[in-house]
Amino acid sequence: MLSKQSLRSSVTVLINDEPTTKEQVIKMSESWSNNEELLFRKMLKQGGNFKMGGKSFKIIPTEQILNSKGNPDAAIKPMDIDNDNIDLNYIRK
Repeated sequence: MLSKQSLRSSVTVLINDEPTTKEQVIKMSESWSNNEELLFRKMLKQGGNFKMGGKSFKIIPTEQILNSKGNPDAAIKPMDIDNDNIDLNYIRK
């Protein structure tokens, strides 16, 4: 059975092209087999369309930009154009 924590707010779940709530998905997951639950969890991570139990699911994750270490990218500080207050970390050596 799924928990509320497994359904993040950054993921949109549509069942038969209609938006659903966490509670509806959790209630449905009570009757799923282990294989069906594993499939749903994998699809939560990657997104996509699939059918299960006679219902069509569409999972849309919001896209996060990650760096090579798997962490979200930090915002880049803009350089000062007037050369009076440039951050030394952004000077080309």
